Order: sequence, then C-alpha cells, then structure tokens
Amino acid sequence: MRIALATLGCKVNHYESAGIAEKLSGSGHEIVPFTGQADIYIVNTCSVTQKTDYQSRQLVRRAHRLNPSASIVVTGCYAQVAPETFRGLDGVTLVAGTAMKDALPSLLTSERLPAGTIVVTDMKDHQPFSCLPLSRIPGQTRGYVKIQDGCNADCSYCIIPRARGPSRSRKETGVIEEIRRFVDSGYREIVLTGIHLGHYGHDLAEATTLARLVRRIENETSIERIRLSSIEPKDVTNDLLALFRRSSRLCRHLHIPLQSGHDRILSLMSRNYTTADYRDLLSKIFDASPEAAVGIDIMTGFPGEGEKEFEATLEFVASLPAAYFHVFPWSSRPGTKAAGMGSHLKESVKKERARILRELGLKKREEYGRRFLGREVSVLVESGRHDGTGLLRGFSDTYIPVLVMDGTSSIINTIVMVTLESQRGTMLTGRVARHA
Repeated sequence: MRIALATLGCKVNHYESAGIAEKLSGSGHEIVPFTGQADIYIVNTCSVTQKTDYQSRQLVRRAHRLNPSASIVVTGCYAQVAPETFRGLDGVTLVAGTAMKDALPSLLTSERLPAGTIVVTDMKDHQPFSCLPLSRIPGQTRGYVKIQDGCNADCSYCIIPRARGPSRSRKETGVIEEIRRFVDSGYREIVLTGIHLGHYGHDLAEATTLARLVRRIENETSIERIRLSSIEPKDVTNDLLALFRRSSRLCRHLHIPLQSGHDRILSLMSRNYTTADYRDLLSKIFDASPEAAVGIDIMTGFPGEGEKEFEATLEFVASLPAAYFHVFPWSSRPGTKAAGMGSHLKESVKKERARILRELGLKKREEYGRRFLGREVSVLVESGRHDGTGLLRGFSDTYIPVLVMDGTSSIINTIVMVTLESQRGTMLTGRVARHA
C-alpha cells in the first residue's frame, strides 16, 4: 500500500512518525509524500496551541481532498485529548491515542476498520515506554533519539501531561543500541529528545541521570556530536554543567524555557523558579562554557500579564546573554488551570507583544553570531541547500546557521571547520578551512 504521513509539533512527534514509517517500509509498504495520492494518510497531530489543533484538522481535510477513497488515520496529542473531534471528519477510519503509536503499523495492515473507530486509553496510568526503534530519519542530517516521554510537572497552561502521561524513561542499553544504528547509517550528530528531558532516568529500576547517559554515549559509541533538545531550568544540574566544561562531543547549546520575565506570572504558570534563579543558571552555564548558545522559550499574553508585566519580561530578556528566542502567544487549552483564569487578553494584543519579542530575538541572534566572525567553527553540512542562494548550509555546534561559500557535494554530511567571513541577517557565511 502507498502510505503518506504528516507530522506536527515537537521532535518527539517527528521521531515517532519516523519510527512508524520505518516499520511500515520494512513490511513492504511504500512511503509517499503527503501531497500526492496514497491509500492511507496518517496525521500525527499536536495540541500545544489552538493553532496546531486547527492545522491538524486542516491536514485531515487535505488528505480527504487528495484521495476521497483513502483511509485517514489520526494519532498524536490532539487525537488523544479530543478524539471525538475527528470521528465525524470525512475519510477518518481510525483515531489512535498516544499509547497506540507503536501498534499503528500492525493496525493499518489488519482488517479494514469501521469508519470513525477510536482507540484511546487513559494516559494517567500508562507506564510502558513507547518506542519504535530507528536507524535513520529521512531528510534529516541529525538523528533524533527519543529517550524520555511524558511529564510529571503541572504547569497551569500545559495540556501535554494529559496527552502524554507521566514521565517515563528508556533504558540506557536501548538508547546506546539505537545511536549505534544511527552511526552505522552514516549520522554524525544525534539529538536526545523527550517531553521532560531532564527527568530522564528518575523512574528506572536502576535510577540514572541525563548526565550519566551522555557520559555512557561518549564512552560506548562513536557518534561525533551529541545535542540536547529543550531542558527545564531546574534540570540543568552541576553534573551536566561539568560535561559542558570538558566534553568535546556535547554541543555547546541549550534550549531552556523561561516563559515569563515576571515572578508573579511565573507563579501563576506554576513554574518552579524565579527570574533570579534563571539569571543565576545562565551565569553558571557561561562559567562552564563561555561561548555556549542558550535559546529561550517566551510565552506572551498569559492571563494576568498586564503592560507592567510585559515590560518587565521585555527588560529581563533584553538583559540576558541569550542566542535566540522562541516566542509564542498563550493559547487556552481545555482542562488546564490557566483556561479558567480571568483577564484573557485580546489576540491582537498577544500578537503585538509576540512581534516585539521576536524582533528583539532576531537582534539577539545577530549579536550572538557576530561574535564568531573571523573565526573557525565546526559545521555539520546538511543535504539540503539554502533556498535563496543555493549554497550548502549547516549548523555549528553552538547552533549558528552557516552558509558554506565554497562547499561541494563531497562535504555533505561531514563536519568541517569553516572560517566565518560575513553575516546575512541571522545567518553567517564562510569558507571551508579544513575537515574537523
């Protein structure tokens, strides 16, 4: 059968879609682009915001337009928290909850299901670590490795614990084996991913930590780069900072959610730190690795965020030595504490505040990149070329986007030292100095 997949949301979602695709391909099915004709369309949804809910529904409708006789399977976080939303949409055969992703390859090849079948379990009690092991991710130069799932935090704005269940971790041996498969497939960098990454190992029978896992990856695999996906402020431990001091393989890049630069709003969000804690953490990071890139999540328009609170956030993040921002307006999620709070701002106000913060974020990225002009940085060259220039592109270990002026196809998927010569907005350009 011809099967097409579309994925919204986080790296974990994309990892899981790749696992489904690899399993189906291994069973003899043809994986085709979502833009063309398929016998089955799979939509792996996200529900972190109202926008992703809308995009998920639109993908289902697009699939039905592409082939009205095709079966459509909806899975992911939105399918988990609001399965009835999809039951009546044209073409939907199966709505599969988060816990059913591993079973999707076998479900799809079983007897045809009645239209609108819903298979969703309560994630509150879901304990097994769900994983379809991978050896490659099509179209990606970096390999994602899912090591953790679920979340025990209770942030007042977040629906993900309902969609993903409690925090649970993958055994270290499984992580090591998968990274070795990625190495055998030619990957040079892996990204350790999870929903609450810093809680890795806390639930295992033989308790471990993220830092201990990274050390084991360094000792037992030949992967050249290890990158961490988003990690919570309280989870950046002294052991992890010690790794940043000494490791030549752990990328000097952390993405650490802040959400607000005002302590009262952080309290309303049920975050477990203050702005002083956050500033102190960044000081420790830069003491361990002075040139590290720190990306920041910022939410604007949370209930209770008045002009004073927004200005405090703007002033606070402007004072931080961050490399870039990820800014998004608050979105009311059904069943969360924040949804029941008063003082919801107009969408136009939230969007304007987000625009202001994004402009500041662009300046931060430009300022950070400018520090490296005239210097050599290691760049993993990706397979895709930059749309505007046709040049090869890649990322430094500190996540600087780099265009390679003199690169040939022979350096794709290799790590090279690039001398940075000029800046094009948030990107830097340079020439190959040598292989790393």
